Amino acid sequence: MTLSAHEFQFVSSLVRREASIVLEPGKEYLVEARLLPLARKAGLASVTEFLLRAQSPSGRSDRDMIVDALTTNETSWFRDREPFTALTDLVIPQIVKSRGAQRTMRVWSAASSSGQEPYTLAILLKENLPPGWNFEILGTDISTEMLARCERGRYSQLEVNRGLPAPLLVKHFTRVGPEWEVAAPIKKAVTFKRMNLAAPFPPMGQFDVVFCRNVLIYFDVETKRGVLKRIRNLLKPDGWLFLGAAETTMGIDDGFERVVTGRTSAYRPRTGTPAPVGAPGKG
Repeated sequence: MTLSAHEFQFVSSLVRREASIVLEPGKEYLVEARLLPLARKAGLASVTEFLLRAQSPSGRSDRDMIVDALTTNETSWFRDREPFTALTDLVIPQIVKSRGAQRTMRVWSAASSSGQEPYTLAILLKENLPPGWNFEILGTDISTEMLARCERGRYSQLEVNRGLPAPLLVKHFTRVGPEWEVAAPIKKAVTFKRMNLAAPFPPMGQFDVVFCRNVLIYFDVETKRGVLKRIRNLLKPDGWLFLGAAETTMGIDDGFERVVTGRTSAYRPRTGTPAPVGAPGKG
């Protein structure tokens, strides 16, 4: 089937209102593919029937599921790899040098999806911080279904095969039947909370590093500007922001400077201490 213009308008308006995500015309195939499993799970014959139910006064839970389905992003372990290399080769050594008195590092994974990114970050900090250091990882997402998966911390063999090196799998996971569960020391270091990036942020404290990757591409410019400003307010003056490869602060938030490191880029508050290596761009 093909979604009608009215059906697509209902879904795009709902997702825009609830999550500030822009679904342009031409994405009907994506909407249908994401909603068909929901219709089948509900025992309905079609997406059309499911959307009719979602539009009724009693369809709140269906509308929540639609938002969940349309805000769930593809993810993997060490996705794109280069930002994680920059974290271990540049960022962690610099923070260790400047935070010697506190010996604590706080990192925010701002779109944790099914948990691979925040757990990747926790593994890297466990492997690379000196003895005696503590670290905290906050993972947030708008999808309650994804957050439940994150907290469970279990992954299929197919999922761990997507980017997770075998030595780290054996060291930081436990086999539970056909699945792999994140080991307790890693799981304990990560906290998950529901959060809509497009809305005002709750009190969160400051962070040394923020990973907000492959999220801004779904927002319009004004929403991006608001998200970046709020993130900048939570970054320590010498903190680091990592965005997706197709994302940038340039032309959106002049409060950041761009730092090229290896084959990737990071962003720092302009009031922060200049990076000792890398080539600063014109933020």
